[in-house]
Amino acid sequence: MNLNYLRKAEWLLRFLFLDFKRLLDYKLNLGRNSSSSKKEVTMSRKKMHIFLTLLVGLAVIFAFTSCGRLKVSNLKANYYFNRANALFSDNQYRRAIEEYERALVYNPNLVEAFRFLGESYKNLYKPGVEDPLNIEKADRALDALAKAYEIDPKNKDIIYSLGDMYDRMRNFKEAEKYYLKILEMEPTKMENYYVVAQFYTRYAGNSEEDMAEGGKTPFQKAEEMYLRRIEVDPEDPRGYAYIAQFYDNLTPLPEIDKALEFHQIRIKYNPEDAEVWYSIGVNRWAKAHRFQNIISIDEQKKAAEESEAALMKAIELDPSYPEPYAYMSVLSRSVKERLWPERAARFTQEAEQYSQKFQEAQRKRAERRRLEQELRGIR
Repeated sequence: MNLNYLRKAEWLLRFLFLDFKRLLDYKLNLGRNSSSSKKEVTMSRKKMHIFLTLLVGLAVIFAFTSCGRLKVSNLKANYYFNRANALFSDNQYRRAIEEYERALVYNPNLVEAFRFLGESYKNLYKPGVEDPLNIEKADRALDALAKAYEIDPKNKDIIYSLGDMYDRMRNFKEAEKYYLKILEMEPTKMENYYVVAQFYTRYAGNSEEDMAEGGKTPFQKAEEMYLRRIEVDPEDPRGYAYIAQFYDNLTPLPEIDKALEFHQIRIKYNPEDAEVWYSIGVNRWAKAHRFQNIISIDEQKKAAEESEAALMKAIELDPSYPEPYAYMSVLSRSVKERLWPERAARFTQEAEQYSQKFQEAQRKRAERRRLEQELRGIR
């Protein structure tokens, strides 16, 4: 429907409105003048009926035209949006940006287009590079994500993406603000505590005094998040596993004994889990090996014996589990040969045997996985 036709329809509508006004005035006069003929009254009613029919028809025309234009715009927006998504999935972020921007021309409220436009710029951004072009990519990413957030402020994915972008830019305070919003929105969702805790962990060793709020460093905040996760569901052993891993992986030196406390709680819930015993074996090996210049020989020997006992328990529970064999080999070479030099030859031989068992267990696991994939393909 062209523009000239719409203008003519608008002119006709205005004319009919004025005519309808005159008709109403005339009808009022009829009411005042009882001598008017019935024929005149009938004619006025017919004219009013014609006017109302035309009015409804014109309203339908205008509504149809507006909806049609909206429908076409949305179709074009979706077309470019789908093209952009295919390019994004193929890691062609520069071309994806062009298509997302085209989609937004036709539908400026397409929230996912803004979101993935921001994600595209984010993927082009290189953390730590301060040249103007890289900074511009960061600004454009934030601008697109902020617009998505403005349209849909309760979208967790958008909030996370904003936090992630600020995190990549090492803007601790802004990143923290968005990560905490996720936790506020879903306080009972366990993985949210891990997201926030891992964020704090990344800053645990960097200028903690500058980033502390309320007297807490990022390390302390990370620790608090893991503990809060346990409070939400103290019967879930995964909470203890994550905080144990947190302490085990601290740099420059892990908090080995704190980690062990939480590994031991895991044993209470899963005493037949080979992975838990393996984790304890690695923890005790780390104490004997990495702390050899800090703790006494007796403490090192005790840790080595605890490591061996835990690793052997893991092997007993699951002989097909490769990793305990690997650490038994490492324990013999890196710790036992040093602590018991008189038996070094025996430990060297032992290490070689466990290394071979590890390789064999790995080979069998790879074969099992290959067969499982083949079966899935057949099904």
